[in-house]
Amino acid sequence: MRDYKKYDVWVKGHELTLFIYKNIILQLPKSEQYELCSQVKRASYSIPLNIVDGCGRNTEKDFVHFLDIALGSAQEAEYCFLLLKDLSYISQDSFDGGDRKINEIKAKLINLIKSIRG
Repeated sequence: MRDYKKYDVWVKGHELTLFIYKNIILQLPKSEQYELCSQVKRASYSIPLNIVDGCGRNTEKDFVHFLDIALGSAQEAEYCFLLLKDLSYISQDSFDGGDRKINEIKAKLINLIKSIRG
């Protein structure tokens, strides 16, 4: 069984989730509390959760499957950030910070997936 805490991509995913909870959610209007707010939270914590789930699997194939799901969640989070910015719910600086974090996670996930599939 793998130790998920040793994967830099898990650390980055966890940091993104904390960033969203501590910075982004506070900027959203109450009307979005159960809609877009919920969606961006679920997309963000799905990234590290799927990495954790994959680390608990016995085969490389299963591990990569969960990394693929984490990558899909990163894509979803990326769109949520774009939508939040375009709706003027978050500032350009907040968008840039989140977008930078998400793109770093995506790159790390892609590289990890490629190295395992090798």
